[in-house]
This record gives sequence, structure tokens and C-alpha cells, in this order.
Amino acid sequence: MSGSPVVTVLPAAGSGARLGAGMPKAFVEIGGVPMLVRAVDGVLASGVVDHVVVVVPVELVRDAAGLLPGRPVTVVPGGADRTASVAAGLAATGPEAEVVLVHDAARPLTPAGVVRRVVGAVRAGAAAVIPVLPVTDTVKTVDEAGIVTATVDRSTLRAVQTPQGFRGRELRLAYARGPDPVTDDAGLIEALGAPVATVAGDPLAFKVTTVWDLRIAELLLADVPAHPAGGVRSTG
Repeated sequence: MSGSPVVTVLPAAGSGARLGAGMPKAFVEIGGVPMLVRAVDGVLASGVVDHVVVVVPVELVRDAAGLLPGRPVTVVPGGADRTASVAAGLAATGPEAEVVLVHDAARPLTPAGVVRRVVGAVRAGAAAVIPVLPVTDTVKTVDEAGIVTATVDRSTLRAVQTPQGFRGRELRLAYARGPDPVTDDAGLIEALGAPVATVAGDPLAFKVTTVWDLRIAELLLADVPAHPAGGVRSTG
């Protein structure tokens, strides 16, 4: 698999309602640059991604392409939900893409090191790889009335980030089976009976969902060394 093309599918059709920006989340700016642009430049800055397929609402295909001139990017229209959008992006990767990453546009500060770790693990033979962080908060289960029923052993829990990486053949097979819209991409591989490997994530790869997240991202940009291609350097 060494030397085979690596393509990232980047769904960017989230409404951004919780940000209150009046536009799709991926087009919201952080530090004067749309999250979409930061996410694309971040994966390309890793040096291990050959092409990015950006998936946006059909009415924004031209706008998205206009934000990304001169980059190895294809912009395609998405579907009714994230699963349909990833499927549309996957169809645009072509059969020659033996390593496929799926990355959230809403994780615009993801360091290049995370991308390299994911790709490296797939190239080493893993069918699916996800970057993860240990869960540090105490986690409890509750009933319908909000009463605690148990305390979960957090030592076995991990918070999952993106990009998630896959052998292209397995991911295409998973989507060909008609995936459940509520299942994440790694979960589809689990359903095929293949193991999902993990690599170290990074706190900078957090998802920007709320106004609070957006403010944190703005503050971090003032302190994190920038990569020349627009990404940020890994903290590990």
C-alpha cells in the first residue's frame, strides 16, 4: 500500500445553528479564515494527503471552490445528512484511492501530526484507524428521571476525533451495504467485523460546535505556532 494515493473526504454541510452565524458552520471564520479553508490546509500541511474532496450543500459548491484556489481539491454536492454527504465524497475519490480519510471541517485546528499518525497506521495494515483522547471527567449513567444509576470505568473510554482513516476498499464496502445514518464511519467498519485501531489524538483537534468553542479556537490561534500552509503544529 506504500505510495498509494491518500484522499481526504471532508463533509462541510453542517448548518451551524448553534453558532448563530446564519451560515453553514464550515464557512464561519476563525481568525479571518473560514473553518473550511483551515481544515483543508491543515490536512494538506501533513504532507501525506494527495487530494481533498470537499462536500457542501449544492448551492454552495461554487462558493466553496472559490475559497480554495490552487489546491488539490474537488468540491461536490452533498446529501440530506452527513452519511449521505460522506457517501457522495467517497464516490468522488475514485477507485485508485487506497487510503481514505474522513475529516470534519469543524475541526479546523487539527495538527498535521494527527493526520500523519492516522495515515501511518493505515499504511501499516490497519483497516480502520481513529485518533482518540482519554476521557478525564468522571462519567455516570442516569435514568429517565436524571438519577445516577452507575459510575462508568473511564479507564476503558476514549473520546474520538477525526480524521478517521480507512483502507478505501473496506470503506466503500461498508457504504455499499447501506449504512445507518446515525453510525459513524469507524462504526461501519466495526459492523463488518474488522478491528478499528486507535492512535493518539490531540486537544487541538476539538470540534467547533458552539460559540464557546469558536471563542476558544480564536484564543488558541493567538498562541499556537502556525504552519506555512495554514495548519498548526502538533503538540505531540
